[in-house]
Amino acid sequence: MTRGIGLRLRVLLIFAGLAVAALVVIGLALWVGARRLLGNGVAPREALDPMLQAGVIAGFGILALIAAVWFLFDRHFARPIDGLAGALRTGRIPDSGQARYLGDLGPAAHDAAEARAHNAEALSEAVAEHAADLIREKARLESILADFGAAAVMTDSGGRVVFYNASAARLLPGLALDRPIQRHIAPGAIEAADARLAAGAEATDLVCLTPEGVRLSGRMRRIEEDILLILRDQAASRPPPHDALEALRRHAATLVPMLDALDGPIPPALARAIRDEGQGLAAATRQLSEAFTGEGPAARAGLNELVAGLAVDGDPPRLSVLAEAGAMNALLRRLDARLRDGGARPHLRLRREDGELHLRLEWQGEAVPMARLERWLEEAPDPGQPGLTGADILAAHGTGVWPENSQDGPCLVLPLQLVPDRLDAAGLTYDFALAARGAASSRLADLTCVVFDTETTGLEASDRIVQIAGLRIARGRLTGERFETLVNPGRPIPPGAVAIHGITDAMAAEAPDMRAALTAFHHFAEDAVLVAHNAPFDMGMLRAAGPGTGVHFDNRVLDTVLLSAMVWGGAVPHTLDALAERLGVAIAPGLRHTAMGDATATAEIFLRLIPALEAKGITRFEEITAEARRHRRLIADVNQRSISGASGSRGTDGAG
Repeated sequence: MTRGIGLRLRVLLIFAGLAVAALVVIGLALWVGARRLLGNGVAPREALDPMLQAGVIAGFGILALIAAVWFLFDRHFARPIDGLAGALRTGRIPDSGQARYLGDLGPAAHDAAEARAHNAEALSEAVAEHAADLIREKARLESILADFGAAAVMTDSGGRVVFYNASAARLLPGLALDRPIQRHIAPGAIEAADARLAAGAEATDLVCLTPEGVRLSGRMRRIEEDILLILRDQAASRPPPHDALEALRRHAATLVPMLDALDGPIPPALARAIRDEGQGLAAATRQLSEAFTGEGPAARAGLNELVAGLAVDGDPPRLSVLAEAGAMNALLRRLDARLRDGGARPHLRLRREDGELHLRLEWQGEAVPMARLERWLEEAPDPGQPGLTGADILAAHGTGVWPENSQDGPCLVLPLQLVPDRLDAAGLTYDFALAARGAASSRLADLTCVVFDTETTGLEASDRIVQIAGLRIARGRLTGERFETLVNPGRPIPPGAVAIHGITDAMAAEAPDMRAALTAFHHFAEDAVLVAHNAPFDMGMLRAAGPGTGVHFDNRVLDTVLLSAMVWGGAVPHTLDALAERLGVAIAPGLRHTAMGDATATAEIFLRLIPALEAKGITRFEEITAEARRHRRLIADVNQRSISGASGSRGTDGAG
């Protein structure tokens, strides 16, 4: 397919050739006329002057006429045909109004595109209907594998990650598709286990270390040419509990003189001191219990699981604790029921203290003596486990429960260890086609890309990034892996920029600095092709920060402005909003001019441009590079319009 010369350029060359031919004909006619006049004895001056004047008038008239006809032809024929071609390649139904001078071609193209869209929709519905059972089974399997308490990672024969679940993402920070597993696990253990599998074992145990020195244990097996790893954190052995014993001795020694001073009413200061020392004594006891009984439960539970069936003050925050949800919820509900049997109306209040979450069952009325609480803890709160008492549950969790008197009335306090919350990302991340891809390909549909966007303090080279977001694409689909962070620019954010992207100084004050944010994004985007809308601006911001942060981006880059020009030419607008409207990509108003919102829109636009580029014969990254030379002036014009038309933002071409 010849794509070196576009339709509009071909038409221009035809009319230019026609103009040159017309001038040649006029010149030839003047030459013949002058020869005849001179042969009839007319003086040269009298013969040439009027003929030159007539030739100039005729020449300019012919050129003006040809230029006018070319302009009308380009506007009403060439441009609409280019627009129809771009719409058909991207699967959009073209507007028949723009092709009103093309006769039946416009309505025919509209009908053909509409029929194609209807057929594609009918085919999709048929495929979806026949695949419904398979999709349901796939969803169930994904739900099971997403977070079953162990990290699951699969790699291809070259050691590249093709599958991982949410537990693996927590256990191995930075894990991503198409990355070598050796970046996260020391290779020696995997190689030794692989040798055992090669000797004939179906599966083998292994113990390995992460680069941070975390010890992991698990099991490894081969599935055809791929490797499946099931990993768990292996707790390090505990040192002798000297610190816990010393804390226990210190708090006990402090309480003795306080108790001796109780001859009359307790002064408020002494009451507070006794309470503080009592809490310290309880904490030291828990530490001592952990030292002898182990780490406690390996399971994590969401707060909403623990408080189910209880009256809670306000909406429970999104927190996770180290606990077995079923047993701990049964214990809390049993304590709540015992309090209600006595006429109390308890409610649960939550308090965070020193990495712990204190669950406080509070009520108005008489306090619960410790002896009564101990009797309650001797009961089995879960009918399904009659041999498991409340005291057993507390011991298994390395914690306890005790009564307290506060200004709001009596309460029972149960502390649990807080743990980092679950990831917001999808539970499973996989692309098994990566394993079959083999060597890295430069085909657009095979590229691993990170589509990103930045928000900034302004448009000058000296301005700073205040937000950056990116999404990963592998083999033509979004993988679900995301990166998003605010950035502390180290300077005030101008009001004009705040009006565009809404990021204030207060929001950025606690954000990572430029070095930390760009280091994290560099790790996320490592080895990927970077894709952006109006990429010269975003890449310019990243590269301008390089000398000060030591983070340099040498990734290959694609620009959706340039790709759009290759599909539709330079006659149509190539702003983010125009592309989104042309390709049917919806951008929620609240997400426009946010890094993640614009990056998401750019990613969807990029995925829809790939088939259109392939239809034009542009299928590889190298062909994009070669084609880009024809559109350099377009990119320069877009950048200039962005700068001149912006007010504290990047104008209409993607930023904000």
